[in-house]
Amino acid sequence: MASLFFIMKAEIIAIGDEILIGQVKDTNSSFIATHLNDLGIEVLKIKAIADTREDLVESLDAALKTSDFVFITGGLGPTKDDRTKYTLSEYFGSKLVENKEVFSHIESLIKGRGESIRMNKLNKSQALVPEKCTLLKNRKGTAPGMLFEKDGKMVFSMPGVPYEMKSIFTNEIRPILECHNGKTKICNKTIYVYNIVESMLAEKLEDWENALPNYCSLAYLPSPGYMRLRLTAKGEDLDFLCAEIDKQLELLSSYISYTIADMNNDTIEKRVSTLAREKGFSLGTAESCTGGNIAHLITSLAGSSDIFKGGIVSYANEIKMNVLGVKSSDLDAYGAVSQPVVEQMARGAREVLSTDFAVATSGIAGPGGGSDDKPVGTVWIAVACRDGVVSRKFLFSKIRELNISKASSRALEMLLLEMGR
Repeated sequence: MASLFFIMKAEIIAIGDEILIGQVKDTNSSFIATHLNDLGIEVLKIKAIADTREDLVESLDAALKTSDFVFITGGLGPTKDDRTKYTLSEYFGSKLVENKEVFSHIESLIKGRGESIRMNKLNKSQALVPEKCTLLKNRKGTAPGMLFEKDGKMVFSMPGVPYEMKSIFTNEIRPILECHNGKTKICNKTIYVYNIVESMLAEKLEDWENALPNYCSLAYLPSPGYMRLRLTAKGEDLDFLCAEIDKQLELLSSYISYTIADMNNDTIEKRVSTLAREKGFSLGTAESCTGGNIAHLITSLAGSSDIFKGGIVSYANEIKMNVLGVKSSDLDAYGAVSQPVVEQMARGAREVLSTDFAVATSGIAGPGGGSDDKPVGTVWIAVACRDGVVSRKFLFSKIRELNISKASSRALEMLLLEMGR
């Protein structure tokens, strides 16, 4: 396993001013990078550029010096601001010619869109393609993908529309890469670790990390409320690599046994949903400071209707009283952010929603609203079931977004623990 092996390398170039100004998220690059990793191709760089000839030429020159594959998304539309096709044709010393097959495809697509849509000169212009390229069929749209080859390297150009790009990559490009990516394999696994900050976790894992084989690497990926650890192994024998990853994770478990850690690349909401489904439990939520985020995390998973009955966002005190049955006297005596109130919220949600378990949150997310006794970041969380209710007080940060994320994660952790008892 210590022998040298060749890893093919790639760069991804996302074209579009809408990406550069933050109007559109670049989900295309993430999709492509995931597939390349699966194929054992290392992504050296992901770059976003404007749709100008100068930027694309400069980026291609740099990418082809270091990468075996270059993937370009965007800039293939029919309007004047989409210049990619023309720049690529010039770059690879080609000329644009009309392709009858592409024209026929465009014509059939437009006819299928209804009588109100007609073929115009802009649609027709998309049938003009570089003569020196391999066309990649676009089953979902009018602009074909293109493959250019130069000095043994490949440049793929795809539309920026995500569902069109995914179709071209999956059906046309991936089969090509499977024949050209050499012997290198990559195996990685991500685990989720809760209740510990990055610096403390790194200190705990120092000896284990230093003892990793030279073909394994560890990445720390912090998020609000939890830490992701990604362990990667590269080599030629995929079975060996995966077995080594499992072996290292087994050793890792002894270092982080005091945390809630998941070795199956599952988020906390996925683990909650899986356990609830396995045990036949129904779930509900009553949220104040988290504003429905816990319900969102659970229902973002397919099949959540099997286990989740509903959620109540009881932001105002009258909702806490009139819907969840919280006593006005307790609100007056202890305030909304208190143990008696959050426990009544959890019990009330379980009763109103007729669930086996209900989780409730009440806190001060910030940036205002704090006091000396209850500073910003103070959150009470409770979980109710037929055997009673448990609650805990937390003090998070001064940042609203972090407080909502951390409170949501901790609430799900508490729910998971209570369901597992």
